[in-house]
Amino acid sequence: MIKTLKSFDLKDKNILIRADFNVPINNQVVTNNFRIKSSLSTIKTCLDSGASITLMSHLGRPNGKRCDDLSLVPVGEELASLLEMPIKFSDDCISTDSIDTSISLKAGEIHLLENLRFHSGEESNDYEFSSRLSRHGQIFINDAFGTAHRSHSSNIGVVPYFKNAGIGWLMDKEINYLTQLIRKPNKPLTLILGGAKIGTKLKLIENFLNIANNIIIGGGMAFTFLKALGKDVGGSLVDDAMISTAKNIMSKARAEGVRIVLPVDVMCSQSLDNIEEEGPFFIEDIGDKLMGLDIGPKSVEKFKRILDKSETILWNGPMGVFEKEEFEYGTKEIAKYLAICADNDNSIIIGGGDTAAAVEYFGLIKDMTHVSTGGGASLELLCGKILPALSILER
Repeated sequence: MIKTLKSFDLKDKNILIRADFNVPINNQVVTNNFRIKSSLSTIKTCLDSGASITLMSHLGRPNGKRCDDLSLVPVGEELASLLEMPIKFSDDCISTDSIDTSISLKAGEIHLLENLRFHSGEESNDYEFSSRLSRHGQIFINDAFGTAHRSHSSNIGVVPYFKNAGIGWLMDKEINYLTQLIRKPNKPLTLILGGAKIGTKLKLIENFLNIANNIIIGGGMAFTFLKALGKDVGGSLVDDAMISTAKNIMSKARAEGVRIVLPVDVMCSQSLDNIEEEGPFFIEDIGDKLMGLDIGPKSVEKFKRILDKSETILWNGPMGVFEKEEFEYGTKEIAKYLAICADNDNSIIIGGGDTAAAVEYFGLIKDMTHVSTGGGASLELLCGKILPALSILER
């Protein structure tokens, strides 16, 4: 059984929290604080219980080297602003000075460590690095769902050094929503898939063939399925190596009584480099000189009819190249409709990564039932895999 914050006496203890502050930063300013805000419930519980806190996180991929552009200083400033309190900061996560700062914290104080991945020992789960990290706290709390599928020092290596270790409220919330979705969802259940490649979603599709009633497929991966049905998709992105896999998926879906729903029209351009919206075109009318970059209005309406009859909806992957204004329509319309579904008490789960970024971009995060903070972690959990950072906390 994995323990949560309520399992521990936090008063006068220093709590070492592995948070996920891997957020976008531009010109030393955090541009999307969703993950930081998602960690606040755990932080506030510790503060309200009379504890002090040392926070650790990674940011980006500095490959074991110090990189000023990937410093957590802007994160500390954003966190201080959200909490309306000062945050102590150490420019090295395992230095003697940083450990001394953690040990000397008073109740109600917060100490943020510099980027864990400035040391190669973080990703290699180095023994000595883990040992030094563990000296920052008396109780270990993992609240970084976004890295729960990794076997790193900060979520695996430190655990044996703690008699008391568990998870925070964010991690607890993620596990509850996503495992409920797999084990006992309210039906009909619809899975919406997007993005470019089938390979990254293959295990998810296979798992949900045993769970879902409908699987809606948009984004670039839809063209591989359409070509597998014998459709001419013009110059659209197709993974030829996955066509036989797509055929097998559709065959299994028919056998399981799962409906696969594909686009009927798309918005196009000549290339990603030459963005000039054309369409909508029916699939068979795309032509060799054009590529589909977004679903069209008839596809949106077709998908909405399925969603309207669904009790539970999981969305993983955008419907098009939403980062380009010309091709945001499909993703935006689906996001807006899911917000309506959530308002009607349907369960709407957003699977993190690009999908969470899209929902945030359109200002709809608060309208969804749950938006995951972990793209890769949520994908692996939904595929039925065991997450290393959780299994080590089973005591």
